[in-house]
Amino acid sequence: MAEVIVAGGGVGGMVAALLLARDGHDVRIYERLPRLGGKLAEHRRDGFTFSIGPSLLTLPGLFLDLGVPLDLLELDELCRYRFADGSTLSTYRDPERTAEAVDRLAPGEGRGWRAFHRWAERCLDASTRTFFAGPLSGPVVEPPFRPAGQRLGESASGEPGRPLPRPRPGDLLAVAPGRTLHGLACRFFRDARLRQYVGRYATYAGSNPYRAPAALGCVPAIEHGDGGWYVRGGLPRLADALAASLDKAGVEVRLETEITEVLAGAERVVGVRTALGEVVRADIVIVNADAAALYGRLLPDRARLRRIARLGLSSSAFLMLAAVEGRTEGLPHHSVVFSADCRREFGDIFERRRPPEDPTVYIGCPAVADDTQAPAGAESWSMLVNVPAGDPGRWPRPPEAYAELVLERLASRGHDLSGRLRFLDLLTPADLRDRYGAWGGAIYGGAYGGPFAPFRRPGNRGPRRGLYLVGGSVHPGGGLPLVAMGGRIVAALVRRDFPRSAGHPGKASR
Repeated sequence: MAEVIVAGGGVGGMVAALLLARDGHDVRIYERLPRLGGKLAEHRRDGFTFSIGPSLLTLPGLFLDLGVPLDLLELDELCRYRFADGSTLSTYRDPERTAEAVDRLAPGEGRGWRAFHRWAERCLDASTRTFFAGPLSGPVVEPPFRPAGQRLGESASGEPGRPLPRPRPGDLLAVAPGRTLHGLACRFFRDARLRQYVGRYATYAGSNPYRAPAALGCVPAIEHGDGGWYVRGGLPRLADALAASLDKAGVEVRLETEITEVLAGAERVVGVRTALGEVVRADIVIVNADAAALYGRLLPDRARLRRIARLGLSSSAFLMLAAVEGRTEGLPHHSVVFSADCRREFGDIFERRRPPEDPTVYIGCPAVADDTQAPAGAESWSMLVNVPAGDPGRWPRPPEAYAELVLERLASRGHDLSGRLRFLDLLTPADLRDRYGAWGGAIYGGAYGGPFAPFRRPGNRGPRRGLYLVGGSVHPGGGLPLVAMGGRIVAALVRRDFPRSAGHPGKASR
């Protein structure tokens, strides 16, 4: 049995801790904040509840396979996209129904969407056998998730004998190496609106579709294969369910306790130091924090920090949390209101480093399906605008004035909240930086800046024996499914690297 410390209680760290505790290791989580879950969090005020992190769950089997109980609601309409010309596109779990909606938007393009979806399925299959199943520097170590169509929760993660996916010779070509996401969209669609719709998937990784790899186009295969889900009570209930599973597995959790240093010799880690000066010995340290924080502060390594800096920062988020009076007829759970010029929008974010003058706005309104999120007769809107990471004090206009601009743009495109706002709370990149230690407030660490960028992200093994990394800034990336996969990869690497420590019976439940 090994002594394991997880520095940071985000979802990836929680998954790794749970699996290693079930393997029989003595596991402790140290979290600086007063709750577990990291960015999977919420903001409450005057009876309104807002998601300030993920608001849609895909691949729920990643968590159900761990035995984490979730009260799930499947969304029929995954998202409704509104374009600057007033036209709309609704996407659904059913791929054929989505193709028909595409044809209504742009006659003749439904055929292109079907071909795009088939490509996405092939890309996802290849990624499942490679990118999602282990470190890029080594062999497959973990089946990442159940096959599409298998009943949710049917198999248990980490069970001995579960077959590993085997890479195939054509897997590299299946992800369109060297092609950008925008280039992929141009391959399948003539209509500029549909190219803009495909480009939206780059923002799932905080990146620019004109530079991000085409492989991000596999996301529709996930959304239309396994669906989009909402956790009743809000997605932070997933963090609560994971925390309960950790308690049952015997994991010790230290909240409001910050790790300030990873202690290591020339070859291996030996423990950590807390902000109170306490030294805690450990055989294994899993850092669930921004990789830049590890190599810049916890275990300084200038060479690795320079490599991370060369990736460039992912985008950040400007969150507008609106308490809205009344109910909006026909409003879906998820909406995207597009800008009129997406090339200019991403140029503002990644080149000119300023909030876009004409932003795309994501709107999440869980009150459509969950009356616990707002008082009767009202709605909680979480509106997200992609903005550059960095200090909002350098923006051309202050956050309050930028919020007014966003509301004006929304009003001009069919979402006028004039006279309906009870209050509007704002979260900026500075808030994300200060809460989560994210470099510049970047949501996903480094951006996918170039078609081969996924191969340049920090890996899950650190430069000392017993040191591992998990979370949105490292392989395989950010978002609930990917950080959960990262947690499983790290647990599998520990099993491989410390074989004599694995296989012990788990601790008794509390």
